[in-house]
Amino acid sequence: MNVRQKTIKKETSVSGVGLHTGANVTLTFCPAPENHGFKFQRVDLDGHPMIDADADNVTDTSRGTTLTQNGASVSTVEHVMASLVGMDLDNVLIQLDGPETPIMDGSSIQFIDLLEEVGSIEQNADREYFTIPHNITYTEADRKVEIVAMPLDDYRFTCMIDYNSPVLGSQHAGINTIAEFKKEIASCRTFCFLHELEYQLSHNLIKGGDLNNAIVIVDKEVTKDELSHLAKLFNRADIDVAPQGILNNMELRYQNEPARHKLLDMIGDLALVGMHLKGHIMAARPGHAANVAFAKKIKAAIKKEKNKKIQKVYDPSAKPLYDVVQIMDILPHRQPFLFVDKILELSKNHVVGVKNVTMNEEFFKGHFPGAPVFPGVIQIEAMAQVGGILVLSTVPDPRNYLTYFLKIDNVRFRAQVLPGDTIVFRCDLLEPIRRGIAQMKGVGMVGEKIVVEAEMMAQITKIKQAEPAQ
Repeated sequence: MNVRQKTIKKETSVSGVGLHTGANVTLTFCPAPENHGFKFQRVDLDGHPMIDADADNVTDTSRGTTLTQNGASVSTVEHVMASLVGMDLDNVLIQLDGPETPIMDGSSIQFIDLLEEVGSIEQNADREYFTIPHNITYTEADRKVEIVAMPLDDYRFTCMIDYNSPVLGSQHAGINTIAEFKKEIASCRTFCFLHELEYQLSHNLIKGGDLNNAIVIVDKEVTKDELSHLAKLFNRADIDVAPQGILNNMELRYQNEPARHKLLDMIGDLALVGMHLKGHIMAARPGHAANVAFAKKIKAAIKKEKNKKIQKVYDPSAKPLYDVVQIMDILPHRQPFLFVDKILELSKNHVVGVKNVTMNEEFFKGHFPGAPVFPGVIQIEAMAQVGGILVLSTVPDPRNYLTYFLKIDNVRFRAQVLPGDTIVFRCDLLEPIRRGIAQMKGVGMVGEKIVVEAEMMAQITKIKQAEPAQ
């Protein structure tokens, strides 16, 4: 049974301070349409630029995960992203009036509570999963980082951390399914070692830091004077070292809370793949840089799978998502140069369209009239028009945009297409649309047989409005 996409029922907001910037920020979760995915929006900046939650947009992983796009950035996104995955959502717009998400208590639980309070609704479009097809591995020998994704018809995590710390020791955490996230992982807070805290304080790197939003592990001998100094910095009467080897500002929620938080971070970072995953993720000593690098490996595997020749066979007589009248509301083409009759499927990453080839086509009058064959160049044009539906679906007013070819590569015509045939075209994005540039892989099939394939690059351009008459 197909799983439907989900968004939230209504807007909901929370305010807090950014851990590293110290900026007061309000974060608003907003419902989003089908195939929107997760996007951030900086409403405090001119033009309210959007930032796709995509691993390819990561620009910094030194003290959290930072995304940058369209001249804007948002940092420390991992706890928010983990909450969206943990709540089994697909389409949400996250608006921010500052450069960093609020740290809250250092976990995802307050975001989870907020999302749970407003509730979710199913949408009409089916959810797209990527099932790990074979073991995908990532290693960093110098840091002893090892991550592997293995095939599984669920989303399972196992995480181990080991910092050579006698206080922290080696810790393990795991969940058997993402449905366990809220109960087992969401409330686990970020942590740091005392020597890191002192360094960050001395270099003004945690302007929003507070002993209420991080577990501080005491990994060195500490004097009463040092503890008094820390108490003064954080406006506390006194600070001491608890028996567990942490500052006594808080109690651990779980004995292995640091390992569980690393698992939380990983779920948030892997959400930047941009698709729901099915697989078992096992990680040893993960961190943001490794998580993002691994997310990019999974994205490369998705791209490779899309390029395989094994194609789904579609029923061209199935009820269309868009009929030809609705298609003409999106595409500017008209008869005799409209070569799409139906759209069967449309997601944020792919589109499936149908072209019925008949002897009534204008070009058959002069193209091999004694032995009519559907011209290859028009097959490519039809494929491009199907791809144009996908590209134009990313803007709110497609009538005001056009798509133009920039490049066509690796074209293959594998069989003749004759009058009476029905070609089903599928176009998949090879990477996210950037600056209006879309790169797609297109395949055309007649029945179970591939007849044409190509890689296309197109640009979406806004139509210039005519100057009003003077």
